[in-house]
Amino acid sequence: MKRLISLALIALTALTLVSCGPKNKEEKLAPELAEDARVQFEKERYDEAIKIYTKLRDWYPFDKLAIEAEYNIAEAHFNMEAYDEAALAYEEFEKLHPRHESIDYIINQQALCYFNRLDTVDRDQAQAIKAISIFTRLIRQYPDSAYVEKAKEKRELCLKSLAGHEMYVGRFYLKNKKYESALHRFQTVIDAYAGLGFDEEAQELAARSREKLAEEKAEGAE
Repeated sequence: MKRLISLALIALTALTLVSCGPKNKEEKLAPELAEDARVQFEKERYDEAIKIYTKLRDWYPFDKLAIEAEYNIAEAHFNMEAYDEAALAYEEFEKLHPRHESIDYIINQQALCYFNRLDTVDRDQAQAIKAISIFTRLIRQYPDSAYVEKAKEKRELCLKSLAGHEMYVGRFYLKNKKYESALHRFQTVIDAYAGLGFDEEAQELAARSREKLAEEKAEGAE
């Protein structure tokens, strides 16, 4: 019985080694794949690098080089400006390796995936909102990080974009005589985005909106 158990354990171990390693003689070892991927990455052949890093990650999930592969997959997507894919890859890396020595960089890169797609103030501001959230998390969790100062600058640019959007919409409402809606937008800028360069105009247009609202009420009372 002991001999049968020993043989079963040996077979199970062999099966595990086979499943975690190359499937045939033509498949490369982890260091070989890592070197092939590095060469492609440095030549800016990012699609090919991603393919090789993905093989490395999938074939050798417990090798320390798999972590490097995950990291570089995100970097390759970012360098190609494939920001949706890069953001997902960075987020997954953070979940899997929250104590990684470069985790502050990883979080900063997540934020840049959204920051780099900031749109004009007349468009949807979802990217700015997401970037602000991640930059803020970086600043709070890693106040001594080398990326914090730039993160603060970029967060302020995102806030200016949000304020500019509120001003744009407020002017639109004011022009179309939607005075209450306009006032709400200008007041939001005054309350939530003070000191970003819109204070004077927001105060002026808020006052004008109030005047127009008062005129409407007066006319309605006659």
